[in-house]
Amino acid sequence: MTAITQSLYMTQRHARALYRQPWFVLVTIVQPVIWLLLFGALFKGVAEIPGFSGAASYLDYLVPGVVLMTALFSSSWSGMGIIEDLDRSIMDRFLVAPIHRSSLIMGRTAYEAISLTIQSLIIGGLAWLLGAHFAGGPLGFAVLVGCAILLAFTTASLSDAAALTLRQRESVIGLSTLMVLPLTFLSAAFMPLALVPDWIAVAARFNPVNWAVEAGREALAASPDWSLVLPRLGGLLVVAVVAVAIATRTFHTYQRSA
Repeated sequence: MTAITQSLYMTQRHARALYRQPWFVLVTIVQPVIWLLLFGALFKGVAEIPGFSGAASYLDYLVPGVVLMTALFSSSWSGMGIIEDLDRSIMDRFLVAPIHRSSLIMGRTAYEAISLTIQSLIIGGLAWLLGAHFAGGPLGFAVLVGCAILLAFTTASLSDAAALTLRQRESVIGLSTLMVLPLTFLSAAFMPLALVPDWIAVAARFNPVNWAVEAGREALAASPDWSLVLPRLGGLLVVAVVAVAIATRTFHTYQRSA
């Protein structure tokens, strides 16, 4: 079996769990819906501040941020599945089987992509019902979801690597929180960089979350500037590949210490 075939098999393994418990998607969508409803109402007047740009309303501006924040929070829990497999000795069985280590990571990240796509469609549909406008049409929204998936690949891979290294639920949860919240607020997810302190604007330039936010938001514009979108997509792809490689490499560290 090739690594691709094995990755598909591992994806099916995780997708079956989602099929048996579809309510899990509804549970994970509650928090993004709260962000959309509360943040959209609370900061509605922000769009009238001089210097605010990028969307006709704050709700339009907020949607990409909520989709990408959902990607971060959902995928950052990927390592908990690794912890469960370690506790049940399932991971040890996989590691002594003739299976590519990369497929163990790719299967989980592909499952995260499936779950995230469903969540993104629900968020987009709800935002549309609330009055959001997607001038970029289906293509623009597809690009936004693509940015979210690449971001989820990175976060899930790093979460898996942390789980294989730390092997404690509490440590993985703490590290995920430490990683997700600063990256989110050091970006233009909720506020244009022109209106934030200079040091946040500088940090955002090197933040993959901000690359995803800017690319997704620009893709939803009526006339997207693809010279802005494509380089950020490329950067997200590179970061995702590196993160998957790091997570795959941690299997060797785990095996040596097991």
